[in-house]
Parts: sequence; structure tokens; C-alpha cells
Amino acid sequence: MTFQPRSSNRVEMRKRQQSHTEGPLQAPGHPRPNTCCLCWSGCCKCPWHPTLEEVIAWSRSFEKMMYTQEGRAIFGEFLRSEYSEENLLFWLACEDLKQEKNLPVISEKARIIYEDYVSILSPKEVSLDSRVRENINKHLAEPSSELYQEAQLQIYTLMQRDSFPRFLNSSIYRKLVDSKSSTHLET
Repeated sequence: MTFQPRSSNRVEMRKRQQSHTEGPLQAPGHPRPNTCCLCWSGCCKCPWHPTLEEVIAWSRSFEKMMYTQEGRAIFGEFLRSEYSEENLLFWLACEDLKQEKNLPVISEKARIIYEDYVSILSPKEVSLDSRVRENINKHLAEPSSELYQEAQLQIYTLMQRDSFPRFLNSSIYRKLVDSKSSTHLET
């Protein structure tokens, strides 16, 4: 099923949504600060420097990592390296949709999410079971801010069970822990 643009604001809405995907990944409604980088070396004063305690806490709680900007940023970097960043981007888009109260905006955001992540024609299609996909198709004509709740949970669970353990064993995470450990020892 292909949907046509319904308003001239569609391009601006997609740009706003994509701005959440450029650079460090963050929660909807939290503008990206003016940072120079996503480095972990302490070379600058940008706020993208989690403490050693925070980084270690992520290893014990996927949820804790997902609800911090820094955690999502480094996890997103890892997912990009595995060519599965669309899962996190879908989850973030759903979080953004859940915050929306304006019905026309809900409708547009729901359609954008469908086209970007649910449609079988999308290069960023996420892996959803047929029952969830059918339920989305059934309710897409009159979407609510909770339209993707079940799909979002499925993707969250997939990331938690599949990607997160690999992330914790990845060189990206190990380098971050090592970097924080050495910085922690210096202070």
C-alpha cells in the first residue's frame, strides 16, 4: 500500500524527523546540543561524555541505556556498523509519535513511519511478524499515537535480545569502557 503526501508540510515533517537521525541519536523533543563530536576521549567540553559508572550501568540494563542520549548514541554507532540502525530509528520515531497530540500531525507521522520502516518497499524496513503488520495496516487509515506500540515493543525486544549482547561484546563498547576506565584512574 503506497500513501501519497497529504500536506505541503510533509517535507518539513520528514526533515524534522530525519534531524533526529543525524549525528548522535536522541530522544524526541530533546534537541541535539551543539557538540563538536561523539568522541569519548575527553578532548572537548561537549556533553557526550558519560561517566564510567553510567557506561557500566548500561551493561546491566538495556532500558537504562536506551533512555539516555549517550547510550542511544553509542548503541546507534554499533547498529550502524552492523547495518541494523533502522531498528533504533524506528523505535525513536515511535517514541516521537507517542508524544504527539495533534491528530493531523499524528496521521502524517504515522504515514512517514509506515513508509520508512513498515512498508515492504522501504530499504529501512524493520522485521515485524505478519500479525503485527496486518494490525498496523488495518488501523493506518485512522491512526492514533499508539498505532505502532506493539511493533515498537517487538523491535525493542529484538534489539534487547539480539543486538544488545553483541553490542556489549563489541569493540565499540569495550573501547568506551577502556577509555572511561583510564580517564577514571587519572582523576
